[in-house]
Amino acid sequence: MTLIRVPETEVGIQGGLTVELYDQMQRRLRDKGWIETAEILKAGIIGGDSLEIGPGPGYLGLEWLKLTSGTTLKGLEISQDMIEVALRNADAYGLHDRVEYVQGNGAELPFEDSSFDGVFTAGSLHEWTEPGQTFLEIWRVLKVGGRFLVLDFRRDMSVVFRWFLRIVAKPKEMRPGLVSSISAAYTPSELRGILPNEMRASCEVVGSPMGLRVSGLKKH
Repeated sequence: MTLIRVPETEVGIQGGLTVELYDQMQRRLRDKGWIETAEILKAGIIGGDSLEIGPGPGYLGLEWLKLTSGTTLKGLEISQDMIEVALRNADAYGLHDRVEYVQGNGAELPFEDSSFDGVFTAGSLHEWTEPGQTFLEIWRVLKVGGRFLVLDFRRDMSVVFRWFLRIVAKPKEMRPGLVSSISAAYTPSELRGILPNEMRASCEVVGSPMGLRVSGLKKH
């Protein structure tokens, strides 16, 4: 039986110590090759100007910039504490001139219509306070011919996969947050119901053993 969804934080990850521990966890995932940069490229987001929603410490988008040419990135992050860490990491990558971080909420993207060739996010969907509106905002800021990719956990994953994710999450102080993130995630059927009518014909929702993948192409 699938557990009832328990919404998580509406303000992102805040506080110096928690942010630094989260940065350590994400850096470890990057070093092990466990972040989803390859998924972004497979989704066809390979050039131009892109938007990342919820970049956290920035590793996913920075790795995407490193693997692409002539690209730029804007990162929309709700936590100012996390933006400061992302800026520090962008400097370490030597990519500060190709990325800009903006504080804001995905339900009200502070960008003009048709601003981006691509939009992507990993691990933020379960925190969106207005997911349907955020999807509409993604659609609005995409250019015609632009692609988007949303990746997240799925709440109805098996106990075995929950256990595995908890064990590999380090530092161990991050494990309670991981559990709450999974509890706040959606199931594939729930996600299909959230997608606005304007997008459904152009989107694909795919479930994997541990996660969800929503992708689409804005044809007109």
